[in-house]
Amino acid sequence: MDKKLLFKIAAICFMSLLLLVPLGLIEGQIRERSQRQNEVQASIANSAAGEQTLVGPVIAVHYREQIEVPIPEGEAGMAGKSRLQVVDRSLLLPPESLNMSGETVVETRNRGIYQARLFRLGLASSGRFVVKPLGEARSGGRILEASAQLLLGIADPRGVNNDPEVLINGKTYRFASPGSKDKGEPESAVRRLSIELGPLDIQRENRFDFSFPLQLTGTARLAIAPTGEANHIELKSAWPHPNFGGRFLPGSRTVNKDGFGARWEISHLARNFEATLNPARGEYLSIDFVDPVNVYLQSERAVKYGVLFIALTFAGFFLTEILRRSPIHPMQYLLVGLALAIFFLLLIAFSEHLPFYAAYGLSAVACIGLIATYLAGALGGMRQGLAFGGGLTGLYGVLYGVLLSEDNALLMGSVLLFLALGATMLATRRLNWYRLGAQLSGEGEA
Repeated sequence: MDKKLLFKIAAICFMSLLLLVPLGLIEGQIRERSQRQNEVQASIANSAAGEQTLVGPVIAVHYREQIEVPIPEGEAGMAGKSRLQVVDRSLLLPPESLNMSGETVVETRNRGIYQARLFRLGLASSGRFVVKPLGEARSGGRILEASAQLLLGIADPRGVNNDPEVLINGKTYRFASPGSKDKGEPESAVRRLSIELGPLDIQRENRFDFSFPLQLTGTARLAIAPTGEANHIELKSAWPHPNFGGRFLPGSRTVNKDGFGARWEISHLARNFEATLNPARGEYLSIDFVDPVNVYLQSERAVKYGVLFIALTFAGFFLTEILRRSPIHPMQYLLVGLALAIFFLLLIAFSEHLPFYAAYGLSAVACIGLIATYLAGALGGMRQGLAFGGGLTGLYGVLYGVLLSEDNALLMGSVLLFLALGATMLATRRLNWYRLGAQLSGEGEA
């Protein structure tokens, strides 16, 4: 006589597993749309400018050195002797002080229903280089002559919107177009703008005070390598959702609905100069202008709770059957489960055109109204339909809280499962499960 109850539970489990198929298809659709969003962002970045990394400025000292080299043993009569040879070498030096201050404006570019965020940075840079007397080289040779070159590394030079006038020791210079990597310079992901400073007096100290404005456009992310011995960097923007990253967090910052302001004070003791020259080593500070509501990420997270929604709803149906002795056909389980699944499809469709909270609310109201109306007829009363509608409203409310607070997702999910289990145990604490199969069988025969 208990076989009917066993078959009922097996049918409910089968329906739950069957509904994984539409949930999987919906999750695949969300990933496909998310991939398309990434492709559009990459296309816009390719047409404008990509993520920007600013390295420098630094000074490259190019010098000619006279050294002694041993004469090969094969030359007759020259064994153990050496000859003079002139070699070209380069040396990169950091600024003694580097000051940067700027403001960033973030704008949204649209391509169809997809978006990408561009930033426009107005930056003022200044500082000082001190080149010590060269004298003898570290290798023991004699330096014959030397010249200096100012270098500024930019990840994507297409984003430079101005031709900045660079003031060095009171004289105006302009950057030359980026070319190939100079001999002796380390490999780097950035392109280098350069200014020739001319010959150096190798017998005395050379100082270069510099300042220049820079208008820079980029996509989504700005990084700055603190190349100076003493770095003072200050940035602000009206964008209220910055993500500070890299190896250096700001020493002070303010973030509110009106935007953010951040300040970094970084000394040479806290950074590795050689590492700052190569962005691949991560020796920089960064700001990501993040989207506060990534509809594809949140929709994908929501779908992962779809199985929980279906399981809790089916558990409510089953309790209604055994407590109110109101039989519910497996097809009715399936139809309600499909209505729950289509909520997630509506969510991603609406969120591409509406704010996420509005899309979520509209999708939830539509699905709850549909299910409540259907159950009112299936269970023979508006009261039962409204009761299930109220329970679903609570579930959707909890899910929305989980989506807004990712850090508390485990806590909220655990509490929800505990409450569901507790309600089931309390509702069935006086139920005689041995007699339940017989009662259901008798009702089916009647």
